[in-house]
Amino acid sequence: MKTAKTIYISDLRTKMTHLQSGESVITDAPVDNKGKGEAFSPTDLVASALSSCMLTIMGISAREHQFSIDGATAEITKIMSSNPRRISEVQIQITFPDIVYTSKQKKILEVISKTCPVALSLHPELKQDVKLIFKD
Repeated sequence: MKTAKTIYISDLRTKMTHLQSGESVITDAPVDNKGKGEAFSPTDLVASALSSCMLTIMGISAREHQFSIDGATAEITKIMSSNPRRISEVQIQITFPDIVYTSKQKKILEVISKTCPVALSLHPELKQDVKLIFKD
């Protein structure tokens, strides 16, 4: 089953449509690569997908272990390199809600931050710097 369809609209802009849901995302080339930077760039989506995957898998595991991460947030910084132009590092800071987590729960979340499907799919040379912030 096909997952998505991407259309090149024009002027370095694409529209991706998720076929099952019909939801769409627009991308633009970034300003530093001849674009307008009016939407996520494809590399922004890669970096953001990493955090989204981590939070999703953490949510699944939290549910299975009967605790909550509802309200957790991730801040993402994408660092590009040139020659070749590529993402060289993704920095993610995940801040958890004001809940007291046990050491076991924290360990579960830490392991997931390194083993979610997107993290394991990215090139090993891409540095993934992930910080988990607990309020307790």
